[in-house]
Amino acid sequence: MSPEPKKLFLCFQEIVYYVMTELLRNKVAESGIITLDLEQFYPDVLSVVELDIKQFLFRELILKEIDFRNALKAYDWSVYKDKTVAVYCSTDAIIPQWAYMLVATYLQPVAASFHFGNAEKVAYDLFLHQIKQLDVTPYQEERLVIKGCGTKQLTGEAYLEITKKLQPVVKSLMFGEPCSTVPVYKRKA
Repeated sequence: MSPEPKKLFLCFQEIVYYVMTELLRNKVAESGIITLDLEQFYPDVLSVVELDIKQFLFRELILKEIDFRNALKAYDWSVYKDKTVAVYCSTDAIIPQWAYMLVATYLQPVAASFHFGNAEKVAYDLFLHQIKQLDVTPYQEERLVIKGCGTKQLTGEAYLEITKKLQPVVKSLMFGEPCSTVPVYKRKA
């Protein structure tokens, strides 16, 4: 006699359940490894507004002090109200240092913050600042993976800074993805 189809089906379900729960365990989830994605600290480049000072120069190349001062005075600085401003000059003009100081005096009362460089450089500098300001207490004695793949091109400087910040407090530090890591540091017992 052949077994009843219902009993065979129940037996098959039990086997599938066993395979799913025992043999195909998610060891990564059970490992206690924390993944830290550095991109979460990266500001939106679009939130950084650029101020190219070439517009205040004679023929966008020569800084004439009186004309420069008058152009700054006549400019509508309210467009930078509560913004992060990237100040730079996109031409090969020779800009004296005091000119940037003068621009700063106009930005100080209106901008949330201002920095030297184009929007991309300023966003990266702000990103590095976020890493340096990271509160490391949640990572105390933890096993940590710094995520390696992402949408942004991060430089070695970012990885140097995060390692400098985390090494004194973590149990171990790795690079990559939790399923495939490169060991970087492990505290000796």
